[in-house]
Amino acid sequence: DKYDFESSINLKNNKIVIKEVDYNKNTNSSSVIKLKGNYIKNKDIKIEDILYLEDKNRIAISNLQLSKNFKIKDIDALELNYLNKNKNLNSIKILKNKKKYALSGENFDGESLVKNLLDGNSNNSFLKVFKNLNSEIIINLEKFNTGNQSNLSNIVGKLFVKNNIIESGKIDALLNEKNKFSLYLKTNSNNEKTTNLYIDKPEPFIKNYKFIKGFKGGLLSYRSIEKNGKSKSKLKISDFKIKDMPALAKLLSLVSLPSFQGISDLLTGEGISFDEFDMDYESDRKNIKINEMYSIGPSISILMNGYIEKNKLTSLRGTLVPATGLNKFISSLPLLGDI
Repeated sequence: DKYDFESSINLKNNKIVIKEVDYNKNTNSSSVIKLKGNYIKNKDIKIEDILYLEDKNRIAISNLQLSKNFKIKDIDALELNYLNKNKNLNSIKILKNKKKYALSGENFDGESLVKNLLDGNSNNSFLKVFKNLNSEIIINLEKFNTGNQSNLSNIVGKLFVKNNIIESGKIDALLNEKNKFSLYLKTNSNNEKTTNLYIDKPEPFIKNYKFIKGFKGGLLSYRSIEKNGKSKSKLKISDFKIKDMPALAKLLSLVSLPSFQGISDLLTGEGISFDEFDMDYESDRKNIKINEMYSIGPSISILMNGYIEKNKLTSLRGTLVPATGLNKFISSLPLLGDI
């Protein structure tokens, strides 16, 4: 009932998809898998070495132990050098030292991870591949691609994992080599995961919100509490400018008042400045419900709510007040006088 194996398997006309690392092999390319290990019937699978090669792509694994349902029980080393489905280079290593893991490397494309983070969705976590991980993960990466032609550099941090759940963690980095990025994670006894994010000049992350375009400047703070694929989030941004907000531009184009026409011209020209933006919203895998979206600036103040069906429909309703109208109203109040 015990099998020792050493095999080399050539694959042609086979599509391979590894979602956890965004790797796809097309059916028209060839690859080879080299394996050495042993298997005892109805027990774990132990593999001393795995080497996967496809063109210039390379994945190497040492001392991998799998459960009967193919979850990782233990692993000593993992090396990834490949182009992902976006044709971006990934080069990282995960090495075990006693009960700790060190994650290091030159470059990793984390665009999908960023989108999951902002959507409040942690279900695509790489931790799913483990049977029961309890470890400290030390992170030291040179470059992390966030999408939208931006990246994080000098990424350092630690994650503390218990029973496949990130109990706590902190990651610090530089966004586009100069702006501060800080991420804090915490999971409580009710399995609610709290995410706190701080970013200076957060334009690459704001681009993930499809209803806001042409964003410049700003300081972003983000807090989200997520459980079972549903999250409640608070997004706050200060001191920024927007050059294009399709829903707002569409609305302003329907209003004939001169004060609104001036704002519309700003929006399509040099942009509208805002002192503060707050959005309180809830999300699941299909929809975002905006409980309140509030923003104030020298040209206009906004208070809205609504919903967003992902990749389908944005529906917002609320109040827009041009600064000129607001100032005229306030100055007419005898108790306040000139403002």
